[in-house]
Amino acid sequence: MKLLFEKSVDSRRCTRFHDSGLPVVSLDAKYLRAAPPRLPQLSEVDISRHYSALERRAHGVNNGFYPLGSCTMKYNPAVNEKTAGLTGFRDVHPLQPDDTVQGCLEALAVTEKFLAEITGMDAVSFQPAAGAHGEFAGLMLIKRYHEERGDFARKNIIVPDSAHGTNPATAAMCGMKVVNIPSGEDGCVDIEKLKQAVDETTAGMMLTNPNTLGIFERGILEIAEVIHGAGGILYCDGANLNAIMGIVRPGDMGFDCIHLNLHKTFSTPHGGGGPGSGAVACKDFLAPFLPSPRIKAKEGGGYVRDDNMPKSMGRVKSFEGNFLVVIKALSYILTLGSEGIRESAVNAVLNANYLMKLLCECYTVAKPGACMHEFVLTMEKEAKENHVRATDIAKSLIDHGIHPPTVYFPLIVPEALMVEPTETEGKEALDEAAKVFLSIYQDALADPEAAGKAPHSAPVGRPDEVAAARNPILRYRFEE
Repeated sequence: MKLLFEKSVDSRRCTRFHDSGLPVVSLDAKYLRAAPPRLPQLSEVDISRHYSALERRAHGVNNGFYPLGSCTMKYNPAVNEKTAGLTGFRDVHPLQPDDTVQGCLEALAVTEKFLAEITGMDAVSFQPAAGAHGEFAGLMLIKRYHEERGDFARKNIIVPDSAHGTNPATAAMCGMKVVNIPSGEDGCVDIEKLKQAVDETTAGMMLTNPNTLGIFERGILEIAEVIHGAGGILYCDGANLNAIMGIVRPGDMGFDCIHLNLHKTFSTPHGGGGPGSGAVACKDFLAPFLPSPRIKAKEGGGYVRDDNMPKSMGRVKSFEGNFLVVIKALSYILTLGSEGIRESAVNAVLNANYLMKLLCECYTVAKPGACMHEFVLTMEKEAKENHVRATDIAKSLIDHGIHPPTVYFPLIVPEALMVEPTETEGKEALDEAAKVFLSIYQDALADPEAAGKAPHSAPVGRPDEVAAARNPILRYRFEE
């Protein structure tokens, strides 16, 4: 597919500006470019066809089944977009005086109240712009808490080997030392190893619950007791909240702070449809260290942005974060209500277990037993004996109109396929997806060579992913 630059034709236009009758203003030459920008020159039809072609190459939940594990590519209702598009939200300016944006401030305050209730926390900041950004804010809460108490020796952050890769990266970015602990045979934290890892240098622990194997950490209360007993803070990576929201609250498990992916759990667009929001929530004792300002109710009514936070970590993003993303999440919460939030989690868990049961006919589950909202398959045996790898199954799914699941994660599972069907898929869609998964498995074992060349019908086959990551082409190079 050609780029817009390659389709460009000199002097072609899709607009024409008529004489407005207004006086012409000339700028001093020192403010002008030496040459006009080298932008594509195209007709309106050229542009429309180009972006329509790009759209046909993309795959979203509106196109078909999208079981991308650990990312919760759930349905994004159009009503959320319409709500965020209301002029009172869309057309405000973040520098407007507080008394002119009372509705916006109230929306932030109401969303904070809802999310605090869902998570079992006391305070929420919406400034972080993404999940990893929310992790950063959460770790800074922990760091500032210990420093405020003069406990500068606490530099160690404990991270399970099943964690999202952003967890150790975030801890390192915050100047912490990462202490890795193994999982037990059941896929959960090895609590005895945890007890051996904590000491007076422990700042805290980062833990996802349910974890990335799709398993609920049944020893969470003991884990919290161990961390708190050592003087540390327990941080929850909220990426998997989709499985438990409305059922059990992280704050009640012993977590002290959590980041939330509004672009996963609360149905705002994800990935290329962003931007995201990695809201961070915490207990009262950590609230003074949250990013500033905070939205607070005034005496006598109304809301104000309060910058009087001497212990705050400061801003992590401009203004109140990605405001319209928060509005979309608020729309989703109000639409579902408390019962709907719980039903969403229940259906996510039901769908995952149903699909896992169907796939067990051929595939091997990494950790057998009931799962939460996602499960992990392993192709280790097939890779060794039949030369069929997880990526072969994933690529073959593309030929059947199904987006591949996450592959090779978590890292502790060889040849991993991480599948998350989400709560929005019906039984018929899951049955059909299972048929495809199973037929692909049989075909791959019968003809490994053909499976190794999949996809066969997609516009893009198997790009050199290593080369693309190491040598990305980020700009168009003109032929001089």
